[in-house]
Amino acid sequence: MATDGYGATIAKRRLARRLTELRVRAGYTANQVCDKLAWGRGKVGRFEANAWRRPEMSDIRDLLRIYGATDDECTELERLAITARERPWWREYPDVFEDGEFAGFEADATTISAYMPLIVPGLLQTRAYAEAWISRSPRPPEWRHRALESRLRRQEILVREQKPPRLVAVITEASLMYRWGTQDDRRAQVQHLVTMGRRPNVEVRLLRFADGLHPGISGMINIFSYPDDPALVFMETDTTIRELSDLEDARMHMLLFNEIRDAALSPAKTTKHLTMLAETLE
Repeated sequence: MATDGYGATIAKRRLARRLTELRVRAGYTANQVCDKLAWGRGKVGRFEANAWRRPEMSDIRDLLRIYGATDDECTELERLAITARERPWWREYPDVFEDGEFAGFEADATTISAYMPLIVPGLLQTRAYAEAWISRSPRPPEWRHRALESRLRRQEILVREQKPPRLVAVITEASLMYRWGTQDDRRAQVQHLVTMGRRPNVEVRLLRFADGLHPGISGMINIFSYPDDPALVFMETDTTIRELSDLEDARMHMLLFNEIRDAALSPAKTTKHLTMLAETLE
């Protein structure tokens, strides 16, 4: 049965990285390790590329033995493997997340930086907004139902009791001015942003029409940061979510997000503006 599994995705990523470090330290190539363990060529490479679902404990122990890992290292990596073997809920939605780990990386992040130029970020959407947005997808009805279900479940990380992530979200006035649903629906979405922005772990900043052109006006950015692992950058479109694997490209998008954040209103001014908007929105 699937669980929330907070930690499973980043544990799997850490495990892949630590196994690579131990192999390099031991002086073996990936193919040499496969030969020693009578594994098919490419198996170790898949592990190290994090192209696996649930690591087998027997495989991990075989690798630790070959690499001459210390007792402390064995304990560390076996704990990582146990956590990585948990079955988190998002694995039930391979059609929505396209067999990726986006929701897992999001759930495991300590800080989430999100910028969407024309829509409200998914973590801050009301059910009515999310339903209206997803209903415009060309995907079949069953997919749209599952996409809505998974989006609402993703939002639970912001209010969870244990270590909720910090969310820094930059939204645009444009994302709030489209006509959709009822007037009450549209006002409720704006008020929801105000309510969420008052949470200690959520920072909402607004880019207004009146402030003119701003950096990043045409891109969607999601950045997931971790205390002991490199940050990840994802670009999101109407049809796909893509990780930026090129390190320089990812770095440039992180710098771009900082420029976007600096161009937006402060959280206090954002709250004031959104409160007025909720009262006047047609």
